Amino acid sequence: MGEPGGADCQALHDAAQTKTRYHVCVLARSGGSTGFGRRLMRHAGRLAGWCIGAPAMLIVGLEGVHPDSRELILLRRPEVSGVILFRRNFASRDQLHGLIDQLREVRPEPLLICVDQEGGPVQRLVEDGFFRLPPLERIGALWDSDPEAARRLAHEHAWLMASEVLALGLDLSFAPVADLGRGNRAIGVRALHADPQVAGELTVAYVQGMHEAGMAATLKHFPGHGSVVEDTHFDVAHDPRSLGELRETDLVPFARGIAAGAEAVMMAHVEYPQVAPLPAGYAKQWIDGILRGDMGFHGVVVSDDIGMAAAHGAGSVAARVSAHLDAGCDLVLACAPALVEEALDACIGRTPCTQEKLASLRARQRPAWEDLLVDERHAHCRAKLAPLCRSHDRPA
Repeated sequence: MGEPGGADCQALHDAAQTKTRYHVCVLARSGGSTGFGRRLMRHAGRLAGWCIGAPAMLIVGLEGVHPDSRELILLRRPEVSGVILFRRNFASRDQLHGLIDQLREVRPEPLLICVDQEGGPVQRLVEDGFFRLPPLERIGALWDSDPEAARRLAHEHAWLMASEVLALGLDLSFAPVADLGRGNRAIGVRALHADPQVAGELTVAYVQGMHEAGMAATLKHFPGHGSVVEDTHFDVAHDPRSLGELRETDLVPFARGIAAGAEAVMMAHVEYPQVAPLPAGYAKQWIDGILRGDMGFHGVVVSDDIGMAAAHGAGSVAARVSAHLDAGCDLVLACAPALVEEALDACIGRTPCTQEKLASLRARQRPAWEDLLVDERHAHCRAKLAPLCRSHDRPA
């Protein structure tokens, strides 16, 4: 059976033209759980994308350096709030400019374009003029001998990273890592320091540097991924400590970053069974109770990637998306292209992330790349950070 047609399709078109997505979804759901009903829901999603200010709650990954026709169709769906780019999407600065222009053409309403450009092993935009940023751990190591120099370098690292990302037309790098550097396989050199107070001080400096460049800051991975051994990309992770212990340690850098004005927090896929029975990103106790309630955070809550092994406990792709949204996440990351369509279907009819929250994550200024290269501040930051770089550093 093909796409919905006749009176059903006309009713959906009429609802979409009046910009009432609620009625689009109600009409679509009237098809029930049959194959026809599911096709009607997908058709509704595409039609609702015509609506001005259409809802959005998913940040999606793309397959390669050029989106294919299927991806372009999916990007028009109203559930998409943004795109996250990886090394697989980057060949050169010129290619990246073209990709970003194409993405913004596909979605005339603002589209959040994101990347992980932390430095060290996690930076997606490398070569062709991008500075190869040192891992944050090396800034933390400097603290032990010269705290003020470490603060300055954290600020400069943040400003340089954000300025280069913004100059290529992106909005946001998910940074900084606020986890403690205590031997976790996934975090490792990505963390600023093992000491909560030092990590807190350097997190504040990093947030301030990003803000100076014109980029929102995202603290990750709440409430702290650094003190467990397991890498949640590949394993389930359990942290047995009490909330009291976490407040005195891993939560400290997050509290400091929130006080410094960080606009977003990314959740960890780690379980803290003394606080909640589910991983933090699936737990209302963590998001609504502790992060928003006790810690007073009013910004955007982002899930970690639903494709990670530690996320699978919630069930299917749709179940993972629903679990994050039910727990209070505003945005959900679906980084693997193979998961995107099912994740989008799971969002239909859900309460969206507000436009006000999305706007808080968009670029506040975009320097031209050519202007940045002749900026004395840019050259100064590169010169100051260069001694922390190593020839064997290999970003992913």
